[in-house]
Amino acid sequence: MTTAQALVAFLARQYTERDGRRHRLISATWGIFGHGNVAGIGQALVEAGNGTRNGTRNGDGTRNGDGHGNRTRPRMPYLQGRNEQAMVHAAVGYARQSGRLSAHAVTTSIGPGATNLVTGAALATINHLPVLLLPGDTFATRPADPVLQQLEVPYAGDVSVNDCLRPVSRYFDRVTRPEALIPAALQAMRVLADPAETGAVTLALPQDVQAEAYDWPEEFFAERVWRVRRPAPDMAELEAAVRAVRSARRPLIVAGGGVRHSGAEETFAAFTAATRIPVASTQAGKGALRHDHPADVGGIGHTGTATADELARTADLVIGVGTRYTDFTTASGTLFENPAVRFLNLNITGFDAHKLAALPLVADARTGLEALTSALAGRGYRVDPAYETEYTGAKEAWEEQVEAAFTTPDPTARPTQTQVLGLLDTLVTEEDILINAAGSLPGDLHKLWRTRSRDQYHVEYGYSCMGYEIPAAIGVLLATRTHERPRPVWALVGDGTYLMNPTEIVTAVQENLPLKLLILQNHGYASIGGLSEAVGGERLGTAYRHRDPDGGFTGPPLPVDLAANAASLGMRVLRATTVDDLRKALAEARSAEGPTCVYVETETPDTVSGPPPAQAWWDVPVAETASRPAAVTAREEYDRRVAARRHHL
Repeated sequence: MTTAQALVAFLARQYTERDGRRHRLISATWGIFGHGNVAGIGQALVEAGNGTRNGTRNGDGTRNGDGHGNRTRPRMPYLQGRNEQAMVHAAVGYARQSGRLSAHAVTTSIGPGATNLVTGAALATINHLPVLLLPGDTFATRPADPVLQQLEVPYAGDVSVNDCLRPVSRYFDRVTRPEALIPAALQAMRVLADPAETGAVTLALPQDVQAEAYDWPEEFFAERVWRVRRPAPDMAELEAAVRAVRSARRPLIVAGGGVRHSGAEETFAAFTAATRIPVASTQAGKGALRHDHPADVGGIGHTGTATADELARTADLVIGVGTRYTDFTTASGTLFENPAVRFLNLNITGFDAHKLAALPLVADARTGLEALTSALAGRGYRVDPAYETEYTGAKEAWEEQVEAAFTTPDPTARPTQTQVLGLLDTLVTEEDILINAAGSLPGDLHKLWRTRSRDQYHVEYGYSCMGYEIPAAIGVLLATRTHERPRPVWALVGDGTYLMNPTEIVTAVQENLPLKLLILQNHGYASIGGLSEAVGGERLGTAYRHRDPDGGFTGPPLPVDLAANAASLGMRVLRATTVDDLRKALAEARSAEGPTCVYVETETPDTVSGPPPAQAWWDVPVAETASRPAAVTAREEYDRRVAARRHHL
């Protein structure tokens, strides 16, 4: 077998297992082919059951015959992408929806195909989501040097563009000999299946080595099961955690993505039922509790709710569960104001568990919560009823603001962005999944969205990558394909995000996936436009408008028709111009069996229907000296805000 054939055959026999349930670790391979992978991985994927080939496929996914003899191999499905970065996003969406227990591989040629992987790889690693990258590489034997698309580095002969992937990969290897694949492949699987280490894994494959034959040991192709561990907490750390909780008068939980990755939602709900500690959530943790759970107080930080942020300012113990404490969560170090505040962090990685000088509880989220619940149960801990009454009352008051933002009083008017979300809120059930990543929508969603199920809220905010939504929705749809009927999956994008990466619409059409794409046209970058105005940037380069005579961009909106673009890529498009139009279009799209786009031009929000303002600060440094009044005023506000920042020691 060639190196590429061996790798594909190996990948098809790798499994994860957690809580007694087995999953295929690499369930499919995305690919765009060029000279660096077409004769290697491309040919191997044909051998693995894609396209015209010898042999027949069995009902269980294996096949009889492989073109060489009668060896039976499991099938490796192939998925055709249109953009290398988007293929990684789709793989990440699939992995997240699969609970990190199943993943996709992505293969590209050398050169631009490989460097296009970098953004997706960074997103995967930052969010701790597994994806296997298989970029082609230049010749290992160097028969011709340089080859097409080769980067020449005068001081090092062993560097290629794939080295760009090293800092954004949790594991990287360049397979320069066929036999070197064996240890490299095993290490790659170890990292992908490790809940503490997982992220992007890269195996760079020189194009000549991909096609080289080798006599492989049969043991390499044996089925392997990689057990996903649930490490239990150290008893001394657990005792310290129990003491910290029992002594707290105003504790607050910050739920992060680790709750979901662990599948700990039920255990988490039991912990809050026993203790009545309020729960605020990060973007990744939203959905750890349903929105109507008594202890849920909504998002925390710069895009959080007033309820959660006020509780954070007075908390004497912050219990982080599976969170990385980004600057949005901590309001750039200004949110947790109580001089006596201390932190207790339950996290599967020691790196995150020790943040903010916390008491660490290094463990799987579910296992750690079970241990903490059990230890506290015997000691009768529960928050003061007055504290519970305080935060439930504040939550009710915040819901009034949500209703005001969602309300659409005039059915003939053009809707605001928050009114679009309000209409969607009336339509969805626990089945629906919402996907978003960047712009102003994540802030509105974090503050306002009423999450109904553990996996409904899918906002990528670790890397906040524009262009993630459409390919990620495809990944989610592929992960839910086995359901009796497809779950409604919504990709919510603004016009700026849409223009970044719309090409995987073609893939959704090709696979006949019932993607529901909601495009909100506001003629520019709404989020960064507002930020630019706040920091003295005067909205430069944030509007999609014609140039004016003075060289600025204040002319009429550009005559860009994104609905026509989506239609040209194969989607059915429903245009909505009013609130009433939009209500009907959303309902029609939700019931559609094929890929459907709803396009709406949104109105600038007013003080009634717009989102509530930011409830906490975010540090974006402002020019220390400037001649323009906007920047001078912004710097004065910045100096006032930054004075409140503190290091938690």
